[in-house]
Formats: sequence, structure tokens, C-alpha cells
Amino acid sequence: MSEVVKGPRAEFIWMDGELVPWDEAKIHVLAHVIHYGSGAFEGARVYAHPKGSAMLRMGDHVRRLLESSKMLRMEVPYSAEEILQAIRDTVAANKLDACYVRPMIYRGVGPAGVNPLANPVNMFIAVWEWGKYLGDEALNDGVDVCVSNFRRMAPDTHLPMGKVAGNYVNSQYAKMEAVLGGFSEAILLDHTGNLAEGSGENLFLVRDRKIYTPGFGNTVLGGITRNCVITLAQELGYEVTEQSMPREMLYIADEAFFCGTAAEVTPIRSVDRLPVGAGSRGPVTKEIQSAFFDILEGRAEDRHGWLEFL
Repeated sequence: MSEVVKGPRAEFIWMDGELVPWDEAKIHVLAHVIHYGSGAFEGARVYAHPKGSAMLRMGDHVRRLLESSKMLRMEVPYSAEEILQAIRDTVAANKLDACYVRPMIYRGVGPAGVNPLANPVNMFIAVWEWGKYLGDEALNDGVDVCVSNFRRMAPDTHLPMGKVAGNYVNSQYAKMEAVLGGFSEAILLDHTGNLAEGSGENLFLVRDRKIYTPGFGNTVLGGITRNCVITLAQELGYEVTEQSMPREMLYIADEAFFCGTAAEVTPIRSVDRLPVGAGSRGPVTKEIQSAFFDILEGRAEDRHGWLEFL
């Protein structure tokens, strides 16, 4: 039996327009999303900044949430601004200076078959305190990863650019395989055998001080932190190329790192028990990581307008 680990906790969850006490925030066991994964969700962060609590690119997260919902043919009963205000209200109600934000739009209880179209569309927003996704030491020391035996879903099986609940069964298989094999994370290949992404992170490689990342044609999620990294890297003078890459690029890269809302910017120190470069955080990764956190923690100007203060 696996050890039971306590989950997140806060005071209130926003559900369909109302703030509900945490323990009373429930959905029906026959909700369509439970049986068929018919939901779209986001992961976003609020950071403690010297000027106050700051939401990182929350408008972009809400946009992607609505786009993912569209891919599932869900008619969302809220506008982008209404969702943004609900997120602000939920963070404020829980009195958190920094937190993770999980809004989800999903199919509720209705007809029990695979066809979701007659099921109602519901929404919740949960927030909670959450530290570093891959561990506090990972940002400095890096993580050990493996290439998964599971492939990222092909574009004619799912819609991989959607942040859709059902897509993440694929991620779970890869993550469990990695953890049970003694690794922190997995890297999935795409349907052609080229590099795609981690179970919940986008992937970047560095070779000869040039930066490479798989493109959308490699069935990767359009990561918002990924976009931050590309923007910051180009500002720092690095050439960034989005392209298909074979698996062996992992083994000959000078540096590699993950990025994502949860993982932020996390170095990869080994792949399949082969060291990446020197087997520690490289200088390019460190420079991008520093530029990212300097904005979030107030040491640098928010020159891109990424932060909204609450």
C-alpha cells in the first residue's frame, strides 16, 4: 500500500459563483468529468512580491482555460473577466499571500453515456499553498529523469494543446513509471519518436549556448512559463529554436531544464542515469532562472506586464 499523503487545504473554494467551505465543495459521483475526464483546467501561481501578492499572467491562463473548454465543446457560462474576478475573490477570501490557483471547467451530472453534450457545464476555483513542485533543492541541484516508455498522445487521438483532464492519464502513466524507477520525472517522446515534454512540464535543451525546445508539432502544451522562458532567453541574447529533436539530443546537450507553472524553471542533471553536461545546473539555465525569479520577487522591473497585484 502506498503511504497516504495529506492533500492541499485552504478555507474556501469558489463553485459556480459562490464561495463554499473547503470540506463542503463537492460534486456528484456521477458527474461526467469523473467517468470520462471531460474537463479543462489551469494551474497558475500567485507570488509574494515586495509590492504585494502578484498573479503571474493570470489573464493568459484564463484565455487558455477558455480555449481548452472550446476544444471540448463546452459553452462556458462566464466571461474571461468574470473568471479573473472570481480568482481574485477566491485568493482574497483565503487570505493567502502566495498560492497555487486551480480553476476547472467541467461536465457535471447528467446523461451517463460517453456523449457529453447534454451534461451541464460547471466550474470551480481552488487555491492553496504549494511549494516547489519537484522539491526545494531541485531549483539549484537539478533533477534526475528518464525517458518514458509511454508516448505523448498523437494529434489524431487527443487534442494535446488543450489542458484537458483526460489527457493527463497519459502523464500519470509516465510519472508513475519514473517515480517507481527511482527518478523524479519523465520525458515523453511524441508519436514520431522525437522529444515532446515532461509529464507536466515543457522541455528545453542547451547546446553550444543555443537553446532548443520542441515545437507545437511535437504535441506539446502551449506553456505560459515556456513563453516567459523564450522571451527572457531572447532578451539575454540567446538564440531560441523551436524544432523536432531526436531522443539522443538529451544525451549530448550541455544543459537541459524543465519549465512550467508548478516546476517554474528546474534544471535536469541526468537523463537515463547519464549526466547532462557537468551533471549540475548550467550557466545558461541559471541565467534564465535568475531573470525569471528576479521579476517575480521584485528585484527586476516587470517590463512585460506579467504581474497583476491584488
